[in-house]
Amino acid sequence: MQVTQTSSQGLKQEFKVVLPAADLAAKLGAQLAEVQAKAQIKGFRPGKAPIGHLKKLYGKSIMGEVLQEAVNEANRKIVEDNGLRIAVEPKLDFPGGQDEVERALAAEGDFAFTVTFETLPKFEVGALDDIALERPVAEVGDDDVDAALKNLADRVQEFEPRAEGSKAEKGDKLTIDFTGRLDGVPFEGGTGGDIDIVLGSGTFIPGFEEQLEGAGVGDQRLVKVKFPDDYSAAHLAGKDAEFDVTVKGVAAPKAMEIGEDLAKKYGFENFEAMKTAVKGNLEADFHKVSRDRLKRALLDALDGRYSFELPETLVEQEFNNIWQQHEAEARRSGQPLAEEGKTEEETRAEFRKIAERRVRLGLVLAEIGQNAGVKVEDKDLTEALVERARMFPGQEKQVWDFYRNNEQALAQLRAPIYEERVVDHISKLIKITDKPVTKDELFKEEDEA
Repeated sequence: MQVTQTSSQGLKQEFKVVLPAADLAAKLGAQLAEVQAKAQIKGFRPGKAPIGHLKKLYGKSIMGEVLQEAVNEANRKIVEDNGLRIAVEPKLDFPGGQDEVERALAAEGDFAFTVTFETLPKFEVGALDDIALERPVAEVGDDDVDAALKNLADRVQEFEPRAEGSKAEKGDKLTIDFTGRLDGVPFEGGTGGDIDIVLGSGTFIPGFEEQLEGAGVGDQRLVKVKFPDDYSAAHLAGKDAEFDVTVKGVAAPKAMEIGEDLAKKYGFENFEAMKTAVKGNLEADFHKVSRDRLKRALLDALDGRYSFELPETLVEQEFNNIWQQHEAEARRSGQPLAEEGKTEEETRAEFRKIAERRVRLGLVLAEIGQNAGVKVEDKDLTEALVERARMFPGQEKQVWDFYRNNEQALAQLRAPIYEERVVDHISKLIKITDKPVTKDELFKEEDEA
């Protein structure tokens, strides 16, 4: 095997490899000898079929395997001899074309190819102890717990029919039939029967529920609304519509004390146990938001510290993922690809910067994690896999088997866990100061981000 480096440009390293015909023929001969010892060919005694006959039968397929193994071996040797850290799978090119490949398959000529490796950049992480960040923290108050308990109570709210002749009030549950029209023509998805709606819940289109207040059983009302501009169905977004509504039932909410009865409905031993659990869940939610805010601040700080050449293929792959998601969202919402106030080209350029940031931060975190010996434990991966399987009720085994038998999918599951472990490691090295904030401040900035 002859290996010659033909190009070195930035992160791309190109090599020319020549596999002599004699070496290939020797490998083919060795493979055919193994086949001869086991082959049972009609007309020949077991193990006695001539090599020439076996070559006619199997030579091309065996040589295909020989060439593939030779290419893999050459690539491994190039990586090891040159200390390359590969970013993506190497790219092969066969300058001799199909004729040369056919000659090599017949063991009648040398096999030459070029291989291009795109490597990972080399950079120094350096010390991180000069990074100082604030972590916003908010305390869970009694009002927060009360609001959460009320929300839980609303979920199991029971209703009882109002007296005959009563009119619907905000908070009542109505059972309705409706038929919707656009410009006088019924539209797909605009018809419903025996639909329950709680007035004031905001479940229906803005303005729909308010126009049913004061209605009684048997009443028919013409409800006029406008679909929101960002409505999920693009053909309805921003359109004016009319609905013929028939009220078939009016029920008032039954009084329910937020106490022991509510706790029993949710399977708690008593109300105090329920309050403790609710507060614990809220504290976990607050902690997660606080951690996410700190993580974003940390990533911003890291992004500003490093500047190095990025593997073009990784950036292109990340950009394509982002852009495909953007295209899918644009189709769903009926919005143009260009963001407001920008051309499509400017939008693409902005998304490419996002892709570059993600790749850069991914490489930085990977380098820090590797230097620190950060690893994802089997139990962490198993927990993540169990959680993923739970997202598909009734298909848990299929999901489990898919990930266990698909290394690439398993790697995608491992990646975010690894990232969190690296962030935990960095958090121990930098200076973090807790900054008390209100709940609204904590979650408002979370929404804006």
